[in-house]
Amino acid sequence: MNKVFLSGNLTQAPEVRYTQGGKAFTRMGIAIHRRLKDGETTDFFNLIAWDKTAEFCSRYLTKGARVVVEGRLQSYNYEGKDGTKKSGVDVIVDNIEFGDIKRANSGDDNYSAPSNKSYSERRGSAPPKKNNFNDDFGGEPIDPDDTPF
Repeated sequence: MNKVFLSGNLTQAPEVRYTQGGKAFTRMGIAIHRRLKDGETTDFFNLIAWDKTAEFCSRYLTKGARVVVEGRLQSYNYEGKDGTKKSGVDVIVDNIEFGDIKRANSGDDNYSAPSNKSYSERRGSAPPKKNNFNDDFGGEPIDPDDTPF
């Protein structure tokens, strides 16, 4: 099985390009911080995304964005400018997601911090009354009038 999961920050803004056949791709880098007994270190990996994933990355991700990547390793060999044989490994991205969201004090006016209050407390009404019927699943019964949809 060839599967990797990585969580880190992008080292460059993804820029979509197209193959001669018209297939979209983007190359990016990811920096992953690791804690060691005597400090910290950072590992860098190359990421390659194709098709819709590449277009998503180019459209919504920026340098420094925290991401979670699901992918697979792909090794390659090449000859360096000095004639020596070299090898490397890329991560082919199968899925990529935002690793975090902007916080309320980041200047983003569209973000609202999550509330610790229950739905009924936010609405300003009293908690729903408990029904007196048998609940086979062991939880509290749900009042259909209290659902937000």
